[in-house]
Amino acid sequence: MNPCQTCGACCAAFRVDFSVHELDVEGGRVPAGLAVQVNDTLCRMRGTDHTPPRCAALTGRVGERVACGIYEWRPGPCRELEAGSDACERARVRHGLAPVANL
Repeated sequence: MNPCQTCGACCAAFRVDFSVHELDVEGGRVPAGLAVQVNDTLCRMRGTDHTPPRCAALTGRVGERVACGIYEWRPGPCRELEAGSDACERARVRHGLAPVANL
């Protein structure tokens, strides 16, 4: 099983900003209803600027079983974050989870 499907820590640890051009209403694929506009060029995934952050598209319980409700339409920053990367491991630490390499 993909470690991301039992983790979700990154979706509940970071602010996710991306270009407005990634929104479906601008020709992209990210559902506009799940984003808030930051300025003329940037949007943010709903929930990722809360304290604690949690992306509105994340379902399930972090560290147990999770899913992304818009996985195939997720924005660039989410596509670029890789399991086991420094950012991944920092998110896992924030949630008290073991490093990916130890799974």
